[in-house]
Amino acid sequence: MSGMDIGVPVRVALCTLGGTIAMAGTDGGVVTRLTGAELTAAVPGLADTGVTLDVRDVHAVPSASLTFRDILAVVADAEAAVDAGATGIVVTQGTDSLEETAYLADLVWRRPEPIVFTGAMRNPTLAGADGPANLLAAVRVAAAPAARGLGALVAFDDEIHAARWVRKTHSTSTGTFASPDVGPVGHVVEGRVRVLTRPDRRPPLPAAPLDLDRARTALYAVTFDDDGGLLAGLADTHRGLVVAAFGVGHAPAPLAPVLGELAARIPVVLTSRTGAGSALRATYGAVGSERDLRRRGLIDGGLLHPYKARVLLRLLLATGADRDAVAAAFDDHG
Repeated sequence: MSGMDIGVPVRVALCTLGGTIAMAGTDGGVVTRLTGAELTAAVPGLADTGVTLDVRDVHAVPSASLTFRDILAVVADAEAAVDAGATGIVVTQGTDSLEETAYLADLVWRRPEPIVFTGAMRNPTLAGADGPANLLAAVRVAAAPAARGLGALVAFDDEIHAARWVRKTHSTSTGTFASPDVGPVGHVVEGRVRVLTRPDRRPPLPAAPLDLDRARTALYAVTFDDDGGLLAGLADTHRGLVVAAFGVGHAPAPLAPVLGELAARIPVVLTSRTGAGSALRATYGAVGSERDLRRRGLIDGGLLHPYKARVLLRLLLATGADRDAVAAAFDDHG
């Protein structure tokens, strides 16, 4: 056996969504071509795990082109696989949007069975391609009893990350995925899944019915000498806004009233653009500080990174949540 301590054969559903892990060479570079069956055939040791794979080629597109609807459809398919007896789910996709897609899945995932996202940074035509190792680790995690109840996970470079915390931190490194605020929740060591900590799970949000068309949500990064001119008219075209602010949640003084005017019309969530750490609530008091922006109606995003905050805000707005409900949700999730 593989060291997973699963005792008897189990079944894992594998949903493939394309990306670098599924690319093969052509004269013009690399294009998505490998099927799930071809992917699994290229993984040394996979047949020795005792896991039966139910391979489902779902939607082969670059992850930059994935949509909320695509991922919610994968979640629905994954739930059906669990209903049919799957012990866990593995989703392979490109890494560009993986931190956001995994978090969306985590927000709506209702089952104790793990749903594990993975991919690759080096395509199969390169020396040291990491796709086979990542896929093997993801299958081990999806099959492991220790991973039950952890929601959506990301298995990459033999580390296990909670979707709530994980970030892509480097454009090319095979160790790109990290959780700067908390670290990985576990590792795969000699084929054995070792879960070191179990983060609290939040109750799942509704996956349907959703009005995604009416829940357009913008993300705005605050920059040096920013007067907010690009935000003109945004409340007429969008239902919500996430602000990636300086440091602990600061904006230039000229931008503060612009954000306040928007917050009077649509939910505006304040986050930090730094990539780690929390937006503060009540430490600084100057114009454009976190206290000032919260007085103007901005909602505290807490520890949520801007990209994750946008996923949560759009999902909330798609369910019809008003500003008070949005603020309560961010108080819980942030």
